[in-house]
Amino acid sequence: MAGRTAAPLAGSAETGTSGAGGGFRGALAAEWIKLWSVRSTWWGLAAAVALMGLVCVILATDIAMDNRTVKGGGAAAAGVEAPGVVAVSGIPVGAVDLVQFVVLALAILTVTGEYATGSIRTTLQCVPLRGRMLAAKASVVAAVTFPVGAVLVLVGAGVAAPLLGRWGRLDAGGLVRDALAAGVYLALVSVLMVGVAVMLRSAAAALTTAFLFMLVVPMTLANARSQVLKDVGDALPATAGRYFMGGDGPYPAAAAAAIVAVWAAVFLWAGAVVLRRRDA
Repeated sequence: MAGRTAAPLAGSAETGTSGAGGGFRGALAAEWIKLWSVRSTWWGLAAAVALMGLVCVILATDIAMDNRTVKGGGAAAAGVEAPGVVAVSGIPVGAVDLVQFVVLALAILTVTGEYATGSIRTTLQCVPLRGRMLAAKASVVAAVTFPVGAVLVLVGAGVAAPLLGRWGRLDAGGLVRDALAAGVYLALVSVLMVGVAVMLRSAAAALTTAFLFMLVVPMTLANARSQVLKDVGDALPATAGRYFMGGDGPYPAAAAAAIVAVWAAVFLWAGAVVLRRRDA
């Protein structure tokens, strides 16, 4: 209306404050509501659980069949695999290596979905500080994908255990460790893909990048004859994540987690730089 000026948004650059309901806490609340208000989130989580169960059925069945051929499946073959390990480190790829793309798609859609519908303009009007908006989005994605990763491993272990039979060995402590490790890994790589999605703004481009960067390139480098290329592959987030979840590799699990965290931080920072330089 003429003669009236709009009040500045809470927590905006104009006020320099984080009024009631504003600031980073308000941005977090907004991102949380947006994530759970779309059906794709629920369908994606359901698909991740179903795929984890299916993949673990296949892996556990293969392990049991293979061990039946070892000395007739006698005592020497018993207790060879933990159900949790089936979920996090199968050969040549583990269940998490495959199911992660469903989870990463959810992380990507939190960004690209807004660009596709144009609602990113509203988001940036409500949270004009680009860094704050991106930090809130990444925080919500990490907060959701961490427990999702843990639940997926528990589901996978629950499916694999009866199929392994006496060729499985139940270790409650190891299962908890596997679940937490998968949660940490999926949270970190989901944050990484939020940065990628902000830079590319396209769901198709971001998903293609995820598939190539998180699966195709690491597997290609792992099978290379050059030791230098293998070392490069060991420094990629997907490979480091497998070492972290599996507990074995050319460097300690803590170093593997640090490598994934550095990759996530770098891509999120790059996304923030791009977001500040381009309009919505």
